Amino acid sequence: MIRRILTTPRRRSRCSLILLSFPLLGYGAHQRQTIIYNDSGKGKAPPGWEADKSKDAILKLSDAPESEPESVENGRSWFGDDNSPAWAMFSSSFASAGASISSIEWSNIGDNITDFIMPDWAKALPGFVKKLQLELEMAPGSLADEIWQESSDPYINPEIIRSARVRIGKELCKEEQNFQDRRKEFVTLALARYLGISEGEIDPEDVPTIAMCGSGGGLRALVAGTGSYLSAQEAGLFDCITYTAGVSGSCWLQALFHSSVAGQNHQKLVEHLKRRLGVHIAFPPAALNLLTSAPTNKFLLSGFVEKLKGDPDADFGVVDAYGLLLAARLLVPRGELGVDARDLKLSNQRAFVDDGANPLPIYTAVRHEIPLDEVKTIKEEIDGAASPETKELAKQESWFQWFEFTPYEFWCEELDAGIPTWSLGRKFQDGTDVPRENGFMLPELRVPQLLGIFGSAFCATLSHYYKEIRPIVQGIAMLNGVDDLIEERNDDLIKVHPIDPASIPNFCLGLEGRLPPSCPQNIFKSSHLQLMDAGMSNNLPIYPLLRPGRDIDIIVAFDASADIKTENWLSVADGYAKQRGVKGWPIGLGWPKEEATRAQTRQELELAQASSPQEAAGRVAEAREQQRETANSTEAAVAAGQHTSPDEADLGYCTVWIGTTEERSSSPSSPTSKRLDPEADWELLTPDGIAVIYFPFLPNPKVEGVDPNTSEFMSTWNFVYTPEQIDKVVALARANFEEGKEQTKRCVKAVYERKRNARLVREEKEMVERWRRRMERGGDHFG
Repeated sequence: MIRRILTTPRRRSRCSLILLSFPLLGYGAHQRQTIIYNDSGKGKAPPGWEADKSKDAILKLSDAPESEPESVENGRSWFGDDNSPAWAMFSSSFASAGASISSIEWSNIGDNITDFIMPDWAKALPGFVKKLQLELEMAPGSLADEIWQESSDPYINPEIIRSARVRIGKELCKEEQNFQDRRKEFVTLALARYLGISEGEIDPEDVPTIAMCGSGGGLRALVAGTGSYLSAQEAGLFDCITYTAGVSGSCWLQALFHSSVAGQNHQKLVEHLKRRLGVHIAFPPAALNLLTSAPTNKFLLSGFVEKLKGDPDADFGVVDAYGLLLAARLLVPRGELGVDARDLKLSNQRAFVDDGANPLPIYTAVRHEIPLDEVKTIKEEIDGAASPETKELAKQESWFQWFEFTPYEFWCEELDAGIPTWSLGRKFQDGTDVPRENGFMLPELRVPQLLGIFGSAFCATLSHYYKEIRPIVQGIAMLNGVDDLIEERNDDLIKVHPIDPASIPNFCLGLEGRLPPSCPQNIFKSSHLQLMDAGMSNNLPIYPLLRPGRDIDIIVAFDASADIKTENWLSVADGYAKQRGVKGWPIGLGWPKEEATRAQTRQELELAQASSPQEAAGRVAEAREQQRETANSTEAAVAAGQHTSPDEADLGYCTVWIGTTEERSSSPSSPTSKRLDPEADWELLTPDGIAVIYFPFLPNPKVEGVDPNTSEFMSTWNFVYTPEQIDKVVALARANFEEGKEQTKRCVKAVYERKRNARLVREEKEMVERWRRRMERGGDHFG
């Protein structure tokens, strides 16, 4: 049974990731690897292996030998005499890992065993690891030494001689404000073409600000999102947008679009994905070859070396290794020679947006704030344990803080503070960056590290992990008690991350008293910010688009989430909009809940009226769980043959909601948003709020052979897509966009006309007012 499971293609790909993690993460010396013995029980176990004589026994790799590896002489690591704790720890564990793998005498393992459990590429691992050791040796002339020397070269890294300060304030940075003005010129011309209106008829003031966003969902979101964006580009809509925003896989999409591999062309990006996604990101020969061969080795390892050497307190963990593997597969073009170092820095994307020629990308990540220490009493601090009451208070005070990255700024709305993107990765104290001992700053944090952060869904809490398998557990009678027990401990599970998030230097150190009072106290004490996939909070990047100053009129959302209906990510934004005082957001949008009533809706609005970000986040989390339970009960009712209300039909391929800027409250007379009939675009002229155009990634009979719900290769955790599968996913995304293309255009036109009419009415009033004042000053000459 075990053998059959481990030999499936998907299991093998996961085993590849584990094997490759040995040399990258410094495992091997302190871990045990499980492999399978052959059916006959024959075969001689090599030195360092323990064999069970029974059939289908398991062989375990013993801990590394007590002797030091050959590359360590006189107590000096082959990484050089370095006093960086992070580098020393990595180099020591890496050397041990290399020694462990190299010490295995593969020739002594029976042929039947090795052929069964060990593919040819695995036998080449010792050579790859040895070569990677040489690449990372800090000896003069080595690759790592070359990278570290160049980190102090201002011609290669001009940002290292620039000093940065923390910018405190709610307004957009000056660079983004300038971008908005220049982008408006491009969008005005594009809107005229899109709507078929003469350019001379369009006043720039009437042009709606449109944002396009994609969901999380790994490679599924990347491939499907590329297909959706390609369709929008061909329809002329993409040229009309001012912002794009992403979570997880959609962040990867943005990074690739603004890189040399795609060249700001979605069709080119599709072709790139077809050439690169056929190999698993963690397939050792492909990944290690890129890490040990020029020019890709320097391209991929530069940020890794700079982080370990330049940030002594940093941890190099799974997310960092994940980012390296992602970059090796996504940022390297076919042929693996034409890499462009400009793709490694997010701030370099300014070259594509400064003049307004392309929309501004917004990348997202979250920090999980669990301030248990802040609510402990003095006695609890001394005892080292927290009471149930304290734990409950900590639960109420835990929430996700959203951080956004643009080519201009790394910023957090909750902190009302940010730093220039080119200063990411350096230390800050009291609002000013801190130079290294040589007087230079550290180069900007590289894109491979950011790719890992953006897509690190595996850093979820234990509670998130259990929710994924809970339906299976509940379906097994003997495990009902286990389910009840785990649910009772959910308060503890929501605070545990089995895999640590990635960390970057904290720019808030020393700013206590200068940031909003709602900021958690430990944000001023932690040396690093731990960031993870924003999908932990909301799988759609709605929040950054509602930031004051961006003044979004229309949001086009492409949702390729794996759990579209149960999580109902659009509706999660209701609480955020209410707590932040966002006017115009269409309250009540999202997938319909068949059991919802007007009273429940009013109750949810009351819940949304929180007095703090922490309280709002807690209430939103509770609402999400209620929605999940409601969706599950609805599905059970449908399965049992019960009828649902015709007024609460499921959403189609394209749905439009429109909000209003009227003041909302929890009273029965509160204005509600409109879910528009596909043909009723005239209704947009009356409400004056934000329009949301929603494209869920649904199966379409026009595209056979692919279903987001049932096609196994579309799992979030699948990292291999064949060219044929990519073609199918892109075709599905394009077919779905085609279903709502005309409705989308009518919505854009209606919002444009609404803004135009509002301007004309305002100008007429201003003209009358000017005439009245003039008459008051000069009198009536005809009297």
